[in-house]
Amino acid sequence: MAEVINNSKKRINQLVEFSIEIMEEKEKGKKIYEKYKELIENITPYEVLNLGDQLLERGLEIKYIKENIEKIMNIFHTSLKNYEYEYPSKKNPVFYYFQENIKLEEKLKKIKEESIIKQDIKKLNKYLKEIKDIEKHYIRQENILYPYLENIWSYTNPLKILWSLHDDVKKDIKELIEITEKEKKFTKDLNMRIGNFFFLIYGVIFKENLLIFPEALRTIPNKKWNEILKAELEMEFAFIEKPNIEIENLDISENNGLKEMTFKVETGELSFNQIELIFNNLAIDITFIDKNDEVKYFSNPKDRFFPRSPAIIGRKVQNCHPPESVHVVEKILAAFKSGEKNEADFWINMRGKTILIRYYALRDKENNYIGTIEVSQDITEIKNIKGDKRLLDWE
Repeated sequence: MAEVINNSKKRINQLVEFSIEIMEEKEKGKKIYEKYKELIENITPYEVLNLGDQLLERGLEIKYIKENIEKIMNIFHTSLKNYEYEYPSKKNPVFYYFQENIKLEEKLKKIKEESIIKQDIKKLNKYLKEIKDIEKHYIRQENILYPYLENIWSYTNPLKILWSLHDDVKKDIKELIEITEKEKKFTKDLNMRIGNFFFLIYGVIFKENLLIFPEALRTIPNKKWNEILKAELEMEFAFIEKPNIEIENLDISENNGLKEMTFKVETGELSFNQIELIFNNLAIDITFIDKNDEVKYFSNPKDRFFPRSPAIIGRKVQNCHPPESVHVVEKILAAFKSGEKNEADFWINMRGKTILIRYYALRDKENNYIGTIEVSQDITEIKNIKGDKRLLDWE
């Protein structure tokens, strides 16, 4: 066993050397390939993911890796396509991830044949709006699948790279929609941007289909897939109907009897069931992060603004955000822990609504930092309130 592990480490180290040589263009690509040919021909998703992990561990920036990774992935493509694994059944969430990517590729083909070749900018705009739906596919991965993988894999850095690429795809789609609404015909700049977009999005499909999904199938225990599917069915799917699957009810509470107990404080007493109902019926989203930066609780209101899944419980809050915004999270938490600050707020426009997001440092009676709560609220209508309203207007 030790020999197998050592051999695996040796292969991964060789892959790191190969990748750096390719990225830095130390020699002609063909010459570098021939040097590592035997290694590349037998490569596995596990090894490629560990390669990505090691590149970040060695201090390479995500931006630099994203700019150069396709050179490497193109070399690995044939070997990874030939990697054998058991295709998932319809009871496995990965089956639906694959289906969504199949539909996405069909739509990309349509864009090429019916709008780019024919230079029909109106159709391009229409199809871009359709593929914007891929955001649902990414959101489920980032909020449900990734937390499970983070608990199992020691090589999680590639998930950060892919999340960053997801954000690049969403940004490109948004910008291309805006451009095709303004422009009346194809321009040189638009053609170049579309070409770059296709290169990006096909690269993401490749990394999901040939790396993330096969390795997830290999490493996540069978008993966990039911939990993942249950969480997935509470969210939206891209391009396909939400599967109509009956799965056994999963109760994440280990002590249901606690719901009948009473929580007593100076200002009153409530049952745990009442506490849960109160939190879930407030017109706000609440998420609590403990002093170790781990997500410990989120409320479950009817209309939530940001996706949440039980899979994030215990997840480091840094992993709940795209890599490019983690530095902001770190800055807030550092200021809260040092006692320099107690609050931070932001507001964003999302789907026609104005969302206010506030962070509060929680401290005990001795002023020790206990954790942070994030409170999000739709203030669209509140912003427009004027004068007084003193009468009930139900009728």
